Formats: sequence, structure tokens, C-alpha cells
Amino acid sequence: MMIDLPDPDAARFRWGQSVVAATDLYNDGSFPGAPEDELLVVEGGPGEIVQIGLHEQTRQPVYMVDFGVAVLGCLEAELAPTPAKPS
Repeated sequence: MMIDLPDPDAARFRWGQSVVAATDLYNDGSFPGAPEDELLVVEGGPGEIVQIGLHEQTRQPVYMVDFGVAVLGCLEAELAPTPAKPS
């Protein structure tokens, strides 16, 4: 179960922030309409944080990320900041 994050400053990422998948993201069975273990987003796939909550049992931040093809719940280790564009 996910609840609101009691201390938003404890989160590494912020609502509205652009991120990329730090690893390939597969369906763990929680994404309806896709077979379990199906690749949903490749490493480096761009997304945007659309909600931040807290996994009640583990007390870890969970980020709802809109990757365009799917909105997935991700842990901090599964995300990285969007790399800066060279100027």
C-alpha cells in the first residue's frame, strides 16, 4: 500500500522532475494489461515524476513516473536524474 510521503524533503526526486530509467523496467505483475516480466521501459527511457508516496511496509519513497507508454511505480534505485544537455 502506498501513502503520502510525510516528509517530502526526504525524497531524492521531486514532483514534476524529469528523470530516466536507471535500469530496464519489467512488469513485476503490478502493471495490468501486460504479461509478467515483460519489458516496459528500457534503461535511459525518459519520464516525469507525477506523484510521490511512501511504501507503508518498507518506508521507502515510491515515485509514480509517466514514461509516456506507461505510468509506473519506481523506487529511487530505479531512477536517475535526466542528464544535462551539452551547451
